[in-house]
Amino acid sequence: MPEFLARAVARWPDQPWCRAPDGSATRAEVHADACRCVGGLRALGVSPGDHVVLVLPNGLDFVRAWLGVVLTGAVSIAVNPKAAASELASVVEETGASLVIAPAGTPVPTRVTRVDVAELCAGGPAEPATCTPDQPASYIQSSGSTGRPKFIIQTHGMYTMAAEGYPYWLGLTGSDVLLTGLPLSHLNAQAYSTLGSFGCGARLVLLPRFSASTFWETARETGATVVNAIGAMVEILMAREPSPAEREHRLRYCYSAPAPHRQRHQEIEQRFGFRLVIGYALSESPYGLISPVDEPTVYGSMGRPRQHPRLGQINSARVVDPHTGADVATGEVGELLLCNPATTPGYFGMPEESAAVLRDGGLHTGDLARRDEAGNYYFAGRVKEMIRRRGENLSPSDVEVVLDAHPAVSSSAVIGVPSPLTEEDVKGFVLLRPGEQVGVIELRDWCADRLPPYKRPRYLEFVEQWPLTETQKIAKKQLPTGRTATEIDLENAPEPDTRP
Repeated sequence: MPEFLARAVARWPDQPWCRAPDGSATRAEVHADACRCVGGLRALGVSPGDHVVLVLPNGLDFVRAWLGVVLTGAVSIAVNPKAAASELASVVEETGASLVIAPAGTPVPTRVTRVDVAELCAGGPAEPATCTPDQPASYIQSSGSTGRPKFIIQTHGMYTMAAEGYPYWLGLTGSDVLLTGLPLSHLNAQAYSTLGSFGCGARLVLLPRFSASTFWETARETGATVVNAIGAMVEILMAREPSPAEREHRLRYCYSAPAPHRQRHQEIEQRFGFRLVIGYALSESPYGLISPVDEPTVYGSMGRPRQHPRLGQINSARVVDPHTGADVATGEVGELLLCNPATTPGYFGMPEESAAVLRDGGLHTGDLARRDEAGNYYFAGRVKEMIRRRGENLSPSDVEVVLDAHPAVSSSAVIGVPSPLTEEDVKGFVLLRPGEQVGVIELRDWCADRLPPYKRPRYLEFVEQWPLTETQKIAKKQLPTGRTATEIDLENAPEPDTRP
């Protein structure tokens, strides 16, 4: 990363780069501040390989501190600034960090030193460390199924390859303005928006967070041309009352995931006037898949393997049996396996978990997919979310696609719930479009016409809003798996029941 950043600064030193809640800066200014942070960190005894925790909101201070840690050769570990004191203490304990960069008043464990960004930048600049592509630069947190957090190792090589790839995949130039409200504690905003814009001459607008009420005004006022809006962000915008502001902007691409069905995809593009570019990636590998922007949209697809602008064909994907690692036939569902050099070397301090995903010549993503004859990949659910019903395995996404296609439905989520007959029953949660109503029998029959019996929902529950993760994805783990007073048993649904 030091060489990548230095090249960009040499090419565009004084061009306006980043506008954030705490100010604006050029590449040269941010790089100089990061080098001052290097001096401040070394004065505090930070050496290459040391772990440093960041507890900072989206903004230039985050970028200065993060790049400062990376240029020191240390490892940054970003924590959501809204995290409880116990969560921060757990991260410090798990990683053995001895320094926390955070504003005054942040409750940090007594055994660690706290410093703010202004203190780190108070001295003179220092030369960045010499770093190698396989050297850890950051750990990205991801919750494991057991509740113990995983720290996904991000190397210098992973960051630079993603930063060089993202502008290439979207055809970005120095005239583009990237807009993001995604948290800088996660890989998307770090690698794609921040480093991607830094390295291609584009400008960056960092928002404190995603806000549907101010989104279109911000897009228009900043002249944004590309926005990253993953998870429920696009659907949140679709749920608002239409307004002329939705078309008074320069946005040409909205990079998003997951892929909506054909009709919804077209509705989004027609209403907002940008092209919806679907991609697939995960913190373990930012290379994943993307829908080519120079080809017609393949609706419902996650796209094809992403490649590098200089290194060429470095990324491949396979669909395999999750147990044996053997390839499944075209069109069949299996686990998505990614094979590329921009892949994590593993999880910090978790060798067994690392070995479990890094095998069979690639990264076991834990996601189910199928591939068509043209090489396009389609999401089919999570391996751990597979529902076992009536002796059959089914993917929740197969049911969600059908529910989402109903004209009254905005979005849905499907989970497996305990069945009195052992195995599981299928339960669907549905969020309706504003002002829409649908009969329960109508929705049941809609599914019956499009799904085999074992995939049809047994239970249905309407929701007014979704529980969301920090990256605006539906938090399925927070959906109730037990019986609730508001759920409907579709096998015994009353005929006149209509839900607003």
